[in-house]
Amino acid sequence: MKFGVREICDVVLKAKAAQKVGNKIFYKDEPVIYFDTLKTSSMEGAATTVYAQGGKGNPRLVAWEGERTVTFTMEDALISPEGFSILSGAGLIAPSDAPGGTLKVHVTERTADVKKDVDGKVEIRLDQKPYYKSGTAGEEEEFVYVMLLDNGEVSTEPFLIDISTRYEDLQANPEDGSYSIYLRDGSDTDIFEDGCVVLVDYYTEKTAGAQQINITPDKFGGNYYLEADTLFRDQNGVDMPATFIIPNCKIQSNFTFTMAASGDPSTFTFTMDAFPDYTRFDKTKKVLASIQMLETSVTNADAIRDRTKSAKTLNDMGELIDNPNFVPYGEEAGETIEP
Repeated sequence: MKFGVREICDVVLKAKAAQKVGNKIFYKDEPVIYFDTLKTSSMEGAATTVYAQGGKGNPRLVAWEGERTVTFTMEDALISPEGFSILSGAGLIAPSDAPGGTLKVHVTERTADVKKDVDGKVEIRLDQKPYYKSGTAGEEEEFVYVMLLDNGEVSTEPFLIDISTRYEDLQANPEDGSYSIYLRDGSDTDIFEDGCVVLVDYYTEKTAGAQQINITPDKFGGNYYLEADTLFRDQNGVDMPATFIIPNCKIQSNFTFTMAASGDPSTFTFTMDAFPDYTRFDKTKKVLASIQMLETSVTNADAIRDRTKSAKTLNDMGELIDNPNFVPYGEEAGETIEP
């Protein structure tokens, strides 16, 4: 049997031991993540060869091979937070696991919803609730900054807001759901007027719908049981299912994010080193990798039809006639089946 290969793999990584990804716990042998948007995947084997050399011309006389390695590499067109966590070995944080039970997300908002009263107090309305920490003098934390724009460009230094009101007491405006902030007293507000355009740099809290990936110096990609399903095609044009199995692969923790305004979108490369281990159904010997192939998806690839369910057939003249070879299925077992 000869075959060709021109199909991508669908890959699943299964836990080698109990582990936590985000807020999910996976136990040994359980599927952790599936990759079904790969662009390329390859398995490469290598070995080191050393030689005994001697005689005239110092030719090679005897060879010894060793240090065999197998590496599986796959390039994904898309990536999920869980996938990046597995690639980098980083921790995946849900809002409930973050300090204070929320994730503080950075926001920049341009708005002209600016009003100035007769006393010079400047009110700015924001789409989201800005996070800040109020307190006594010296204990406040500044997280909200306001800058006046001139033709779309920042034209002032950042202005601070009044945070004398407790953050917990800040409520949405009933008419439009916006949140009002006020420039701090003593600020030079003469340059502000109704409807001027400002840029507000602030943070807002998320209790759901957000995740954070923490890359730390002491965490790296883990070990997994890999199964990669693909198709091999034989010379008859028949696709044969095939599976690459690496019973113990270690993900290299290297990654690159490429962000550009032109060209192809960034892809994400997973490089995995194979280590000897037992496959799930063979505990007699350790292997670096196994490849399973099914020669055909039918029981007998050389089978031909020897009877038909049709009671009619065509004669040599193309006329529809009763089929003399008609044998209803099941009749041989004593059943009576109407044509």
